[in-house]
Amino acid sequence: MNLFNELGITLDNSFAQLSPDFFSLVTPSPLRDSQLAHANKDAAVLLGLDSTALSNPAFAEAFSGSTVPEDFTPLAMAYSGHQFGQYNPQLGDGRGLLLGETINEHGRWDIHLKGAGKTPYSRFGDGRAVLRSSIREYLASEALHHLGIPTTRALALFSSNQPVQREYTESGALLVRLARSHIRFGHFELFHYTNRHDKVKELADYVIDRHFSGKRGADKDGTPNIPDSLDKSNRENIYAEFLTQCVLSTAEMITWWQSLGFTHGVMNTDNMSILGDTFDYGPYGFMDDYDPDFVCNHSDHQRRYAFSQQPSIGLWNLNALGHALSSLLSADEIRDSLSLYEPHLKTTYSRKMRDKLGLTTEQDSDVQLMSDWLKLLEEERADFTRSFRALCDFTSEPEATNQAITDQFINRDGFNQWAEQYKQRLQQENSNDTERQASMCQHNPKYILRNYLAQNAIEKAEQGNFSEVDNLMSLLRNPYEEQPENEAYAAAPPDSAKGLALSCSS
Repeated sequence: MNLFNELGITLDNSFAQLSPDFFSLVTPSPLRDSQLAHANKDAAVLLGLDSTALSNPAFAEAFSGSTVPEDFTPLAMAYSGHQFGQYNPQLGDGRGLLLGETINEHGRWDIHLKGAGKTPYSRFGDGRAVLRSSIREYLASEALHHLGIPTTRALALFSSNQPVQREYTESGALLVRLARSHIRFGHFELFHYTNRHDKVKELADYVIDRHFSGKRGADKDGTPNIPDSLDKSNRENIYAEFLTQCVLSTAEMITWWQSLGFTHGVMNTDNMSILGDTFDYGPYGFMDDYDPDFVCNHSDHQRRYAFSQQPSIGLWNLNALGHALSSLLSADEIRDSLSLYEPHLKTTYSRKMRDKLGLTTEQDSDVQLMSDWLKLLEEERADFTRSFRALCDFTSEPEATNQAITDQFINRDGFNQWAEQYKQRLQQENSNDTERQASMCQHNPKYILRNYLAQNAIEKAEQGNFSEVDNLMSLLRNPYEEQPENEAYAAAPPDSAKGLALSCSS
């Protein structure tokens, strides 16, 4: 019996059509006494499911790994990668399985079970995920999606009473992740460094044929957007175009991170999606007080993946990808593609920051205005999200004092000096306060997934109460909107909860 067919889902697995070098076939190992703890109706739509399907017993049985469709075996992917700058040749899906993929009017989506038991790539691990980290990824992927950040999605969360040993004994869990692709930079690195260049080409051809079949135009301001299609008739430079798209989509993803204060925490090349989607949530964190050197991973002793380092690490990782594609591309082609990264990142970042400041035109002085604002936040140790949201109420009338915003700063003179420059800049473009304030609210969220909020939900869930997971999922669906009943979630975090550093363990 095929429970997916019963739910109206047709499964395929095009990745399994590649050479056996790319994967190992593995049957899921279900958790003991697993329970569907939460299901995400928004992500279910991507599979063509309505909310009633989530309460169908077939849903829990199919997505928990308890039943595998007939004539179909899930697989664990093989890949390698650079971890904290050092190449590790022995990685792969150590606790994840690609169950299959669906194609419908909502696109192509991989269905992936995270925590489904041992695979040939588990090394000394148990192949399990714990409730703590599964909740964090479940919440974060949806939080980022609703903020507008490219990301994988979370379909369902399963809990269990099966003990899993990490720093201490925790409860095992399983996360059902949806992704446009699970292919990472590290997939290409594995075959490059083992001199299997025919496999590099096979994988590149697969990615191009599978993922670049549509087309997007330009943004409304004329900035070229990233196309979803390549000219497949020109086989001479198709791989250069492919690398170029990886460069541009990665730059855009990191621009989103920087503009919203998000730190990934573990930007290893095996955690970098070939499509520029935020991928593999570990010790991530949204900044509380603005600190360019913010590090959310307590294992990152060298501060390699600090908030301010993310743009440069993105380029470092793309260099690693370019090197992995060097059997298909000349050095000049790789260099030309990589050279597009910094200009595209600067252009998109400037545009996002102008949106956050409510500026509709571009002026040479804008870079200094933005820099001075961020410097002021850094000196004040001001809350990044709350400060930008407060600025949405700024009034540009000549006599306006903006006292409510001024009162949030210790250095009031410093803020007032900057506010005068800002006011003059708004007056230059005849800014309409009402329209600008409304627009700014759509670029400066009121609600973000702060680490302490996620931790509160985790602690309740560990006691069997998933109500706070549900509350946060509802809250974070509309992060830019006023929600008077949820005002407490927008408050400044307690000092004891600021800047939490987390481990990679899961």
